[in-house]
Amino acid sequence: MKEMTDLYKMLEQLHEIAVDKPRSIGPIAFGLHKDEISMQIAKIRASLPKEVRTAENVAREKDRIVENAHEEAAQLLTAAERDSQGLREAASKEREDILAEAQAQREQLIAEHEIVRLAKVQAQELRDAAEQDASLTRRGADDYAFGILQKVDDMATKIQQRAREGMEEINRSEPQPPLAITVARDVPTQVR
Repeated sequence: MKEMTDLYKMLEQLHEIAVDKPRSIGPIAFGLHKDEISMQIAKIRASLPKEVRTAENVAREKDRIVENAHEEAAQLLTAAERDSQGLREAASKEREDILAEAQAQREQLIAEHEIVRLAKVQAQELRDAAEQDASLTRRGADDYAFGILQKVDDMATKIQQRAREGMEEINRSEPQPPLAITVARDVPTQVR
């Protein structure tokens, strides 16, 4: 696959050197015949097997899919972090509210001397319940974030599998004989 991409790059470089930017003085191009070289390059391109063009398209599609997956994963991760932070803040606020309520009840019961012991027990129960609720809320937020990250990981695995299948399909196609280019070396240069 990489060799074919390299072949295309080499053809482009050959075209640039020989046709677009040859070394020349005036109309003389140091033994190069632009039309002939351009025609040879066109023949090489036309004679490349269909699999090469297909492989090039598959490689471009793979790169596009991977890039899209990275973008989507980043968006999912950002959303998961934002949701997780919101859940943690809500849990913290709820915990503070419950603790404040427990403290208020505790102070009220302390003011009433005959039920001081009962107030301490109830305040402790409320504190424990608030901490348990906060812990459960934090755990729920962490589970949600983990689920999102797991989906991102599964999606990345699927994309990677598709890329491997594409590469295997390309590797299974019949190998083509290498192309040979012959260039006449003793071609006289015309000088005007």
